[in-house]
Amino acid sequence: MLRSLLAVFLMLFVAACAEGPTLSGANIPEGASAYTALPSPAVVETGDYRIAPLDTLTITVFQEPDLSTPANSPLQVDSRGNINMPLVGQIAAGGKTTSQVSALIAQNLAHRYLKNPQVSVSVASSVPDHITVQGEVTKAGVFDVKGPTTLLQAIALAEGETKLAATNQVAVFRSVNGQRMGALFDVDQIRRGQAADPVLAPNDVVIVGHSRRREAWQNIMSVNPLYGVFRLFSGGL
Repeated sequence: MLRSLLAVFLMLFVAACAEGPTLSGANIPEGASAYTALPSPAVVETGDYRIAPLDTLTITVFQEPDLSTPANSPLQVDSRGNINMPLVGQIAAGGKTTSQVSALIAQNLAHRYLKNPQVSVSVASSVPDHITVQGEVTKAGVFDVKGPTTLLQAIALAEGETKLAATNQVAVFRSVNGQRMGALFDVDQIRRGQAADPVLAPNDVVIVGHSRRREAWQNIMSVNPLYGVFRLFSGGL
């Protein structure tokens, strides 16, 4: 009986090891190639912030209160990245810096109404970026982030991985010029300092893989007769 139980255990464990995690074998770059396929986005300095749709802006035209936005009512950028101002009309603000938008507004006012207008634009509020974390994590979801966010930080936002996670097979998917790109990263190596912690881009999707090996081990250990065998052997050592 004991030999039969051990034989079943060995067969199940070997089969589980052969299967590997569910994301292995996927046709996406991994290892060093992953960092090339999905390079970290450039870190944008505060002064170079690019205005995004649904941001709100405070616009001040020197000595022209009627053309300035009230302090308690900033102007919102629409979903297409445009703003509309009295006497100016529509300005494409999305993707531009505040200084670039200031120059555009001043140029429009100078051509029509004012001589040497002095325009100041500042971001009153910005819409946070989003990162999605799925798979074998404690709390999957879509998370608001501001500023550079790394892969380890994204997993931490999801309250860490589960016991069944394949931490050496963590996929990151990104839309680049309308094309879906992906790469596999080894979180175990990152935590050991053997690989860099990649910086994610807005709207990246992180999927922590499922380890069939760990699942099989959990199932094996939950079977009472086999658990008794392990207790027997541990007591005899």
